[in-house]
Amino acid sequence: MLNEYTKIPAQMNSNVALKIIPGHYATTHSHVTNYMEIGTLKTRCNEAHGVANILAMHYTLSTPVDTIICADGTEVIGTYLAEELTKAGVLNCNAHKTIYVLAPEYAPNGQIIFRDNLQLALRGKHTLLLLGSLTTGRTLESLAEGVRYYGAVITGACAIFSTVKQVEGLPVISVFHPEEIPGYESYDVADCPLCKRGVPIDALVNSFGYSTLR
Repeated sequence: MLNEYTKIPAQMNSNVALKIIPGHYATTHSHVTNYMEIGTLKTRCNEAHGVANILAMHYTLSTPVDTIICADGTEVIGTYLAEELTKAGVLNCNAHKTIYVLAPEYAPNGQIIFRDNLQLALRGKHTLLLLGSLTTGRTLESLAEGVRYYGAVITGACAIFSTVKQVEGLPVISVFHPEEIPGYESYDVADCPLCKRGVPIDALVNSFGYSTLR
């Protein structure tokens, strides 16, 4: 198990807090100096609703949203976000006058799949991408590519935590930012100074959690 967390409250809602643990962690595309525990933000209804409230503040009535694609297990947040956007009067252009909430399926090779019966929620729909955390933006690039393949029109991207402000010209909205995390750094895998100094990796991490290595 990792050490005790330090809580970083969100600027717009002190009841929404990011839990962090300093160390040496390996993500899919980088090495980072802090583990972000976002599990409760995705699974506790009150915290997920708080995240959704903060994200919804950034979208205006001029940003149409027909579908929210929830990656990284963010379906609870996505459902509340759909509710908040609907209450705010955000435009949707589908015949049912509602917002679809979907999670991508992944093939063994990592390819994104949406089954035939769900493609109607993507084809020609204004789509918002929702993720857990972003350190390099590559996960968002892959998700955007897969969603566009099914004919969706991407109108926005958001995450609980993100180090990137935009990916391929697409602005990224996030609740938490790296400048709020004391000592946070992200390094390319091949150029990590911690590895060069022989500092062992504490855990493999992604937006679902961690697996310790020692």
